[in-house]
Amino acid sequence: MSPARSNQNILYEPDERCPPLLALGVAAQGITFVLAPTVLIVAITVLATGQDQQFMSWAVFAALIITGAATALQAARIGRLGGSHLLITTVTPNFIAVSVLAMEEGGPALLASLVVLCSLFYLALSAWLPRLRRIITPVVSGTVLMLIAAMVLPIAFDRIKEVPEGATLAAGPCVAAVTLVVTTMLMLRAPRVWRPWSLLIGIAAGCLTAVPFGLYDFGHLIASPWVGIPDSRFPGLDLTPTAGFWGLLPMFLIVGVVQVIKSIGDSMVAQQVSRRRPRATDFRLIQGSIYANGVGILLSGLAGTPPTTSYSSLTVSLINLTGVAARSVGYTVGGLLVVLAFFPKFTGLLLIIPSPVMASFLVIALAMLFVEGIQTLARTGLDPQRAIVAGLAFSTGLGMQHLNIFKDLVGSPWDMLLGNGITVGTATAIALTAFLEWTSPRRRRLEVRLDIADLPRIDAFLQKVAARMGWEAAATGRLRSAGEETLASLLQPGEDFPQGERPRLIVAARPKAEAVELEFLAVFDEENLEDRLAYLNEQTETFDEKELSFRLLRHYASSVRHQKYHGLDIVTVRVNR
Repeated sequence: MSPARSNQNILYEPDERCPPLLALGVAAQGITFVLAPTVLIVAITVLATGQDQQFMSWAVFAALIITGAATALQAARIGRLGGSHLLITTVTPNFIAVSVLAMEEGGPALLASLVVLCSLFYLALSAWLPRLRRIITPVVSGTVLMLIAAMVLPIAFDRIKEVPEGATLAAGPCVAAVTLVVTTMLMLRAPRVWRPWSLLIGIAAGCLTAVPFGLYDFGHLIASPWVGIPDSRFPGLDLTPTAGFWGLLPMFLIVGVVQVIKSIGDSMVAQQVSRRRPRATDFRLIQGSIYANGVGILLSGLAGTPPTTSYSSLTVSLINLTGVAARSVGYTVGGLLVVLAFFPKFTGLLLIIPSPVMASFLVIALAMLFVEGIQTLARTGLDPQRAIVAGLAFSTGLGMQHLNIFKDLVGSPWDMLLGNGITVGTATAIALTAFLEWTSPRRRRLEVRLDIADLPRIDAFLQKVAARMGWEAAATGRLRSAGEETLASLLQPGEDFPQGERPRLIVAARPKAEAVELEFLAVFDEENLEDRLAYLNEQTETFDEKELSFRLLRHYASSVRHQKYHGLDIVTVRVNR
């Protein structure tokens, strides 16, 4: 295991005190990253369904407040709520496709009801993460991210054609092209310090190009007050589900699953980029971050606006640009967003952005989402089996979206459910992943106490595993030693448990090709094994009884991974033959 690299660019870590003026300056830069996506995605979703300007004003107002509250929650640590890191939150494009379907089917009330139910499902998933980790894999989540991008892309291109009456036919394509070209060129070739601003500069270029084409309508901006609260357009909840409701609910739940997986990655990235010396991922903070996202989705549903989510890409750009990862910046960003919501004239400037400019913004966002799906797929390695799962799920979902073969075979709401590409693609990916899991070599399991007295039972268990695989004496010895040292590493000197209250320790062994993967599941102390193992590389070779087992474990195992959840820790050790 190689030594952890030090990131000297970090001036302030999450828990370090940052000067208030510096925090305010960094937060002001963060606001520029958040405002455009928040307002534009809300506008795209609302306008695509023909809602009026009053509802648009309300949706933007509520989205800014909810985004601010969610960003502040991400920085907080209130019990199990909050990720305790700076993590920028904004409205997500992942819900655009299903939100448009919901608004077309039953208006804002149906959308609000579905988002509220999705948020409750989202919160439940965060508690079930340890149990779902083998089915909701990176292959599943990566495939669904690519499907979402493919499903929403037609909406983006439809927006290119939306221009005022009397405008030339070339207006939309020209404005969209300028926005797309300027943004892309800056992303590819601009100096490093300017790249985080590429999208905003591209939008500005597109807006300037739209002026001679006459694509602006300043009526709403002139009528907007400088300070005020828009008329409440809270849609309420539809408590009498229709056939359309039951057809759309699985789609929202599927996108919720994808959002959970994406939130895990966002929180992991935030933890890694916020430290001078990277630490092993703390999954308790990931669960807290997911809870914060779930609260944001719940508030979005209650307000009748498109859901929010955290964005690691915006967070990484802000931290790399400023070197400040202090949690106080998250509180400041949240506060500024709430304040800006009460200035309709300011947000009105973003609402009059021409539709072709919004379309180019959405195309870029979807391109990044598609690439994120590919990166998620590749994160665990695409062997032939995973490649078949991803390829078949994506092609099935995309094909079903373009040609619903069930439309004339089944009635409502099943035709809507089975004809949706996201639903079919996700179901295919989950079913194939479950098939691979269930047909893999059966895991052997032993349940003992977290006690050195139970070591003989663990040792006998590992000997049986090695014997069934036909391992020779040397490989069997490494496997037994790895099990012994893992237990010893988790039972550090001085760690006492009351009599009869020792945690359970579940040892699971799964044969792999020329290897065995061991899982130790229990409740441990606050120390993370990966941090300890990485730290050993940076120390002088002096004897320390507390570190001896860690050194031996690193010697016997080819890899060690430690995932910490609330109420459960999972230590995975791989031993090669």
